[in-house]
Amino acid sequence: MKLTSTAFENEGNIPRNYTCDGAGISPPLTISNVPTDAVSLVLIMDDSDVPKSIRPDGIWDHWIVYNIPASTTEIAEGEEPAGVHGLGTGKNTNYYGPCPPDGMHRYYFNLYALDTRLDLPINSTKKQVMDAMKQHVLAKAILIGRYKKEGT
Repeated sequence: MKLTSTAFENEGNIPRNYTCDGAGISPPLTISNVPTDAVSLVLIMDDSDVPKSIRPDGIWDHWIVYNIPASTTEIAEGEEPAGVHGLGTGKNTNYYGPCPPDGMHRYYFNLYALDTRLDLPINSTKKQVMDAMKQHVLAKAILIGRYKKEGT
């Protein structure tokens, strides 16, 4: 399975438009090679470079969407995918663009193909989603983008 973006390359810099310094809209994403027996997809975007003084676990969850149809091949720029939205660290239920408090941070767009749909309510946390996914992951793809907030 593969997750790519026409806006930035894997390990490349995320353009300003998709961050708190710009419009803060979601980047375009392309999904390919999903296993034929996949029932649903899960998309989780997080930043694991958060200072421990801000978040003891060092992670900020920016975007959590589950029960995305397995037939999904793209998520258009500025759009939310069809599916159930989880609750991000900032209490957001939609895409929350990169806005690092210090220096360059890495943003992981994690895509999972599952053999089931998750029986979870709207606004579930990443931990709840990850726990429910155990034993159901058929494939995983990661797209990493980097961003340094202007003026830091």
